[in-house]
Amino acid sequence: MQSLICLFGAFITAAVFQTGSCVDTVIGLYGETIEVPCNNGINKPDGLIFTKWKYVKDDGSPGDLLVKQAQKDDATVSATDGYKSRVSIAANSSLLITQGSLVDQRVFTCMVVSLTNLEEHSVELKVYKKPSAPVIKNKAKGLENSKLTQLGECVAESANPAANLIWMKNNQPLVDDGKTIIITSAITKDPVTGLSSTSSRLQYTASKEDVESQFTCTAKHVMGSDQVSAPETFPIHYPTEKVSLQVVSQSPIREGDDVTLKCQADGNPPPTSFNFNIKGKKVTVMDKDVYTLTGVTRADTGVYKCSLLDNDVMESTQMVTVSFLDVSLTPTGKVLKKLGEKLEVLLEKNASTEAKVTWKKDNHKLDKLPDFSNLTYSDAGLYVCDVSIEGIKHSLSFELTVEGGPKIMRLTKHRSNDGKHKILTCEAEGSPKPDVQWSVNGTNDETTYVNGKATYKLTVVPSKNLTVSCQVTNKLGHDMRDISVFSLFEEHKSKPEKNEDGAEQAKVIVGVVVGLSLAAALVGLIYWICIKKTRQGSWKTGEKETGTSEESKKLEENNHKADV
Repeated sequence: MQSLICLFGAFITAAVFQTGSCVDTVIGLYGETIEVPCNNGINKPDGLIFTKWKYVKDDGSPGDLLVKQAQKDDATVSATDGYKSRVSIAANSSLLITQGSLVDQRVFTCMVVSLTNLEEHSVELKVYKKPSAPVIKNKAKGLENSKLTQLGECVAESANPAANLIWMKNNQPLVDDGKTIIITSAITKDPVTGLSSTSSRLQYTASKEDVESQFTCTAKHVMGSDQVSAPETFPIHYPTEKVSLQVVSQSPIREGDDVTLKCQADGNPPPTSFNFNIKGKKVTVMDKDVYTLTGVTRADTGVYKCSLLDNDVMESTQMVTVSFLDVSLTPTGKVLKKLGEKLEVLLEKNASTEAKVTWKKDNHKLDKLPDFSNLTYSDAGLYVCDVSIEGIKHSLSFELTVEGGPKIMRLTKHRSNDGKHKILTCEAEGSPKPDVQWSVNGTNDETTYVNGKATYKLTVVPSKNLTVSCQVTNKLGHDMRDISVFSLFEEHKSKPEKNEDGAEQAKVIVGVVVGLSLAAALVGLIYWICIKKTRQGSWKTGEKETGTSEESKKLEENNHKADV
């Protein structure tokens, strides 16, 4: 009876198979115990006498392995070659082969003999082995930009069947195009074990962008998931195409700072030595890429360059600007001036860029410096000038004091809200602050002094009419003014509508009338004297003694005014 031929899938330790047309196929694992099934495990018909396993030798001749009698527990091994110690039979009549190897890849036949029939079931055994993890060997030390270079060799060893190797860059497969990428693969067999090793050489044309690229090798095999080698990166060598000069210093650069010039090139490996052009003078530095200017001054402002040792044309330039700020202020410190004098303020500045100037008086910002052509007390104070450019600031100051003798500007009086007191107010100007002295005793309510203006207040309770004096004094002089103050008692006796101010106004009116009367009398007297002299002169010249009627009329009018 013929068996069906079939190809089976893989199995681990236990045999896995499919029914075929003549010969079944089973897959075993290298180095493991392999189970070869007999008629898919259905091998015990009624009247079973024995089961026998045999195989096809390398020369094609048949060979016996073992026989298992139905009535006995143990099988009889008839093999005389390497199978003698490696074969046995399972309870389900499967053939067991220990330490599976590639020499076991052959056809095994199970013969089942019963009282009524004889059946044979052939099975082809294939032995598979997963390869070792792929490894990249013979790696290049570096790759040349735009040049085809052998990158490395990937090897996956001891497999059956042979592994398939795929080169990857950044997890993307590389495809042989015959120009920029060339992949050469080879398979070798171990003469002892028969296992296959696959090698793959990669020639690759790199670019600058590959400096961070990761290259791996993936091994694909029928016996399991893919295996990936450790990633490898390669330096990309390319010549310098650009030089750049950097100024490594805190900005802005100020006088006294140290300035470091750093020259860099984009080649790989990068150059380590450079020429620096320091304001027209070539300075070569070896095995470093920096040059330091120490304690720079404004004279160090200028253009600086760096270049390759072997190529002065490939250079880079940088402008170095040293910031500076010179400021002088006249006057400074304490300045003493008299009231009404002139003060000239001169600010001189010299800077690397346009300087910003701000003025403050007593910590209050000014829009501009005041006009000091005619000094007043309010001009006194502390003036601070801030001059700055980016990174540099100078502050200069002067403290102005304006002095002048005291002068009383106003002397006033008014009754308190409760009507029981008189409040006198003396307002004066002067610097230093004047001291005040009143001619009467009272209560000094308050004193203020701002910008040379002093205000003094005195509260009194006058029992009679009196004249009060306010005298102010400082080291430069004094001033005094009087004011009449009515007693509170007199004011109570006067009419309700008449107050102290009205009485004062009445006095002024009376004084004006008296003054005008005296002036008229004086004018009349002078006129009369003049007429009299004229008459005396007429006697001498023979004229009439009496004047004209008009003169007599004027004289009478003047005499009448004088009598009034």
